[in-house]
Amino acid sequence: MARQLDEQIVGRFPVGQRLRVLDVGMGQGTQALRLVRAGHRVTGLEQDAKMIAVAREALAGEPEGIRERMRIIEGDGRDTGVHFLPGSFDVVLCHGVLMYVEEPDPLLAGLARMLAPGGLLSLLVRNGDALAVRPGLSGDWAGALAAFDTVSYRNRLGLDVRADRLKDLTATLAGIGAPLHAWYGVRVFTDTASDGTEVPADVETLLAVEEKAGRTDPYRGVAALLHLCGVRG
Repeated sequence: MARQLDEQIVGRFPVGQRLRVLDVGMGQGTQALRLVRAGHRVTGLEQDAKMIAVAREALAGEPEGIRERMRIIEGDGRDTGVHFLPGSFDVVLCHGVLMYVEEPDPLLAGLARMLAPGGLLSLLVRNGDALAVRPGLSGDWAGALAAFDTVSYRNRLGLDVRADRLKDLTATLAGIGAPLHAWYGVRVFTDTASDGTEVPADVETLLAVEEKAGRTDPYRGVAALLHLCGVRG
């Protein structure tokens, strides 16, 4: 996903431009820290105190020049209008958040308002068109059969959450003024790996396969996750 995001950033903004980035649902700050190390100014918005503590600890270990380019705000992604003015950011990330939001449209509309004209909105969502793949490949036939007609599922944390369909999000992005520009699949072949699986010695080959599959039909359509990139008109 990081490679996909970099591809979109490089293709949309001048080389060397320091972008204003908002990471909504920042988590432990993996993407935020990666982008601030690349020279951008990043604001992380997160409501989980434990995740904020992890991100702050990681940031504290960075050089001063990096620390001063990143700020962390405790807050809900649905309240971006409380914290920021419209058009304040060149890039807005919302990765792994929509599955926990029962009504995502207001959140997405708020994120689009945060973008400057031509800004990039990056979403990572659970693929509602491929919910039967994981149980099917694991031999859970009843679970696979039930997954065809729903966008609800239980994640690996044991939480009941929701997925999004590409067709629906494409319509939503068009309606909020940030139409879909590109989309990718994420975790096409590796989604069934159990937690704690060791990283293989040929990890670069694995990444190359996943990257190729994530941009190639029909493989990307059955990925566990979808990475959608919209552009503010």
